[in-house]
Parts: sequence; structure tokens; C-alpha cells
Amino acid sequence: MADQNITRWIGGSPLAVIGRLILICVLVGVVLSALGLDPWNIWVSLQRLIESVWNMGFDAIRWLWGYFLLGAVIVIPIWIIMRIVNGPRGR
Repeated sequence: MADQNITRWIGGSPLAVIGRLILICVLVGVVLSALGLDPWNIWVSLQRLIESVWNMGFDAIRWLWGYFLLGAVIVIPIWIIMRIVNGPRGR
């Protein structure tokens, strides 16, 4: 019962929703980056952690993480608002 409520509230199975959100966050991050927005102004507290990962040579992670954060700043709040406004869906 609780599983069905969670699945209904988030709009599908948790893994599928997480996968879609990650993809949308990266795509929105690319667009916002093209507009000149910088996620590091928003997520300064994560800079030290990410820099240590960068120094280990994970350039792909740095590249993807930046786009993910930038997209997540827009996508996650909008997704939460839409879930709250639309409420649970009945079958």
C-alpha cells in the first residue's frame, strides 16, 4: 500500500523517475550553461569536495556533475512543485 502511494506520488517507479530526473537535469544544465549561468555560485559548499575529485583526474565526472547541478537547480524544485500542485493521482 505504501509502495503504491509513493509510486503514484512520484509518477512511476523510483528508479525510472530518478533516471529521468538525472537526464533532464543534465540537459537543462547544458542549456543554462550555454546561457552563461554557473552552478558554482549556487553550490559553493560543494566546491571543495568536487575539487578533490577533480584532482584525482575524473574530468568526466567534473563535466557531468556541473551540468547535473545546474540542471537540478531548476528541475528538482519544479518537479516538487508540480507533484504538490497536482496531488496524488487516482486510478
